[in-house]
Amino acid sequence: MSLKTKVEEAIKNAMKAKDQDALRALRAIKSLILLAETAEGKSGELTNDEEIKLLTKAAKQRKESAEIYKQQGREDLLKKELDELAIIEQFLPKAISDEELKVKLQEIISRIGATTAKDMGKVMGVANKELVGQADGKKISDMVKSLLS
Repeated sequence: MSLKTKVEEAIKNAMKAKDQDALRALRAIKSLILLAETAEGKSGELTNDEEIKLLTKAAKQRKESAEIYKQQGREDLLKKELDELAIIEQFLPKAISDEELKVKLQEIISRIGATTAKDMGKVMGVANKELVGQADGKKISDMVKSLLS
């Protein structure tokens, strides 16, 4: 089942439950999907990787906004962003733990034959493709850096 179909089903359920917070977040996701599908050069349907990247970007935006609102003491807007983030995360793949990430990165490093920090770009390219949506890019980068040094 595509992400678009899942989101449309969730929108119906949120409408029946009269859950305005969930409805707002789900409509934002649907809007992102429609914009991505109709972008110049797109065929109409999104691949699974494109869907995950879209959701990851939306989740990251919510986290950054929440951090800003927290610094400014805007509890009302902070709650709104965190609620939307929780809805978005329901559609993302489960994040892997630090230990699982380390094991996967070590496997990628040995497969590629990386030995020094100069090989970081090769490792990051493969890691970002294989671990899309499962771990934050900065977290992956930091761990690769420590493993190669």
